[in-house]
Amino acid sequence: MGGESGAPAAEAAKTAAVEVDEERRAALLRRITEEGGFAFVSSAEKAAGGDLRAAEAAREMAWEQLHSGPWHEVVPAWRDAYAMACLHVAELRAGAGDRREALRALDMGLIMGGPLLRRDLDEAVHRIAACAEDEVVADGCADKWREGISNNRDLAEALRILPNKSLSSKRVEKRPSLSLETFICDYFLHDSPVIISGCIDHWPARTKWKDITYLQRVAGDRTVPVEVGTNYLCSEWKQELITFSQFLERVHSNNCPSNLTYLAQHPLFDQVIGRKYIRLYPASASESLYPHTESMLSNSSQVDLDNIDFTEFPKVENLDFFDCVLEEGEMLYIPPKWWHYVRSLSTSFCVSFWWSATGYPSEGA
Repeated sequence: MGGESGAPAAEAAKTAAVEVDEERRAALLRRITEEGGFAFVSSAEKAAGGDLRAAEAAREMAWEQLHSGPWHEVVPAWRDAYAMACLHVAELRAGAGDRREALRALDMGLIMGGPLLRRDLDEAVHRIAACAEDEVVADGCADKWREGISNNRDLAEALRILPNKSLSSKRVEKRPSLSLETFICDYFLHDSPVIISGCIDHWPARTKWKDITYLQRVAGDRTVPVEVGTNYLCSEWKQELITFSQFLERVHSNNCPSNLTYLAQHPLFDQVIGRKYIRLYPASASESLYPHTESMLSNSSQVDLDNIDFTEFPKVENLDFFDCVLEEGEMLYIPPKWWHYVRSLSTSFCVSFWWSATGYPSEGA
């Protein structure tokens, strides 16, 4: 009896979800109509009926609206409209067997679209990406990838490429498997950096990310935003949208500093694969690091640690700092407003976590 009553209930819930979804889409088209987007609405309705050319036209119209002025002035409904058009394009492309273009459309919807249809986009990505699990990926660069990961520079060699005085000042303390209470009391509340080991040993990524064929298979066709250049203060710096496979290719083949490519960084820094040198300056040293005066760059120093001009920036010469070599499997806590310099010592992957302390109870609560 339970199974019989459960099936109609599940079907009713599914029907209700579809109705809610249709209501959201209808409400969005009404908002776009109010914004004068009659042509978009017409194309979107045809796209919903299976017209790929209309879907592409609707996406192009929404794209133009996203680039009609400064991003903060874009009408939010047009961002949602772009996501809707991307969904239509993806559904029709996938139906025609073009999985890669379908995934690209969905990723662009996630990157540039609004929040209204984000769940729909995520569900479509999982559904379409699942079809690639059994695809065979060429492993011609697998050996080179493994070599790059295992080729960690020894400290003597690293010191030749690192900034002056590296690893000669205060070292960041290393602690194995800290309890949350100890971390908060000894480091978080004291604005002190610390390296924690033994906390991510169980992560599947510790082994799976060393296999480039695995990475290509599960995410190779996904579109990702990357930053290109030595750093974002260089005149050659730019942003691009490329597939994850293209990003992996650049990671292990790029020897030109001006064309270095990395995923945008997002206070906990987990070194999953490889190793990095990291230098930290406390927030109290901000003035001596000569921040840029422009508001957009005020969190960036004018000092190039790889080539310091002590005549122009004299306060830096005797400035205290903490540094470390972050090894594979270690986590680094960077206190708020601390300055950091990072240099890879091998092909490496890391994951950053940011959080806010605003949710902590007030003292005495």
